Amino acid sequence: MSLPLIALFLAAFAFGTAEFVIAGVLPEVATGLGVTIPVAGYLVTGYAIGIAIGGPLVALTTKKISRKTLILALGAVFTLGQVLCALSPSFGWLMLARVIVSVAHGTYFGIAAVVAVNLVPKDKRGFAVALILSGLTVSNILGVPGGTAIGNALGWRATFWAVGALGLVATMIIAFALPPTAGAASTSGSFVREFKALGRQQIVASLIIVILVMVGQYSLFTYIAPLLREVTGLDVNMVPWVLLLYGVGSTIGVFIGGRLADWKLMPSLIVILSLQAVAFTTLHLVSPYPLAMAVTVVLWGGVNFAFGSPVQTRILIWAADAPNLASSLIPTGFNIGIAIGAVLGASLLENGFGYRNLPLIGAVALILAVAVAAVSYWLERRSPQLAPPAAA
Repeated sequence: MSLPLIALFLAAFAFGTAEFVIAGVLPEVATGLGVTIPVAGYLVTGYAIGIAIGGPLVALTTKKISRKTLILALGAVFTLGQVLCALSPSFGWLMLARVIVSVAHGTYFGIAAVVAVNLVPKDKRGFAVALILSGLTVSNILGVPGGTAIGNALGWRATFWAVGALGLVATMIIAFALPPTAGAASTSGSFVREFKALGRQQIVASLIIVILVMVGQYSLFTYIAPLLREVTGLDVNMVPWVLLLYGVGSTIGVFIGGRLADWKLMPSLIVILSLQAVAFTTLHLVSPYPLAMAVTVVLWGGVNFAFGSPVQTRILIWAADAPNLASSLIPTGFNIGIAIGAVLGASLLENGFGYRNLPLIGAVALILAVAVAAVSYWLERRSPQLAPPAAA
């Protein structure tokens, strides 16, 4: 594994920690800024909106800038954004700082994937994407618990200082390790080409799949803790351990998905999506049984994150001649799906749907995703069109 890829992974880990650690210190943030916990929860919503909207806009308007220069600039914005979070005197200032960081986040994950696949041979593209994605899963295993522990010991502002220091270290390593020409091909081409690339059915289908998977996942994962406590009957102290195992399964799944993407991309993606539908159905069936539920949650985490590398690799392959806008829409798709899933789950719960039935939403969403993937693959095989070469 090359040092440039490790540097990109570290930055992804920092961004992932920044996004998710707020959940661990949310009560302290609410108390410290004099707002209720539900109001403080809008810090999560604001971050998701910043990724979804700001990321593609920045990626498109900076497409002519050197990829290394852009990544370093994003790292600087990230670090300064964490400083602003730590110093925020009010909820409004903290929201503004979080949104600034989220825009850099959305831009980074699109650009980093493009750069990563250009640092490795074609048969390693899936692994390169998996490594970037693993920054998010590892941040849940290490970054979030670590940031939460720092916040509990030293106050919530210390958490933001620590995350900012992490971002600064990652940025410095990128400055040293990333070649100046990394991803240079993606800075060529016109804005028209960027938009025309979005019309390719492979890209459209892949973004639809991303949204459907996230709707299924977050209609359940948002409420996994109360499901484990009220339906499965786990003690409150056992829930974090099950979620830790979920994170471990997710990280393993990311790399399995990366290997499968390098082997048989679309057949692997279809199988992974099918296994997700099976996992959601199984969760519904075994949710009252603690041991079976714990094992299934780990397997569910694995197949959930295994899909990311194949679907993102497919987008990057079919947008190779105009990757900036398409790649930046990947985190947008993820966050649109997350938002829809969380709202859908809440709406159904308020109407008496019940925690145990939430996995059924995922089963339906994943069946639709399988259908989209299968039709898209069938159309691709029937068409004489080849994937475009990278821009010169």
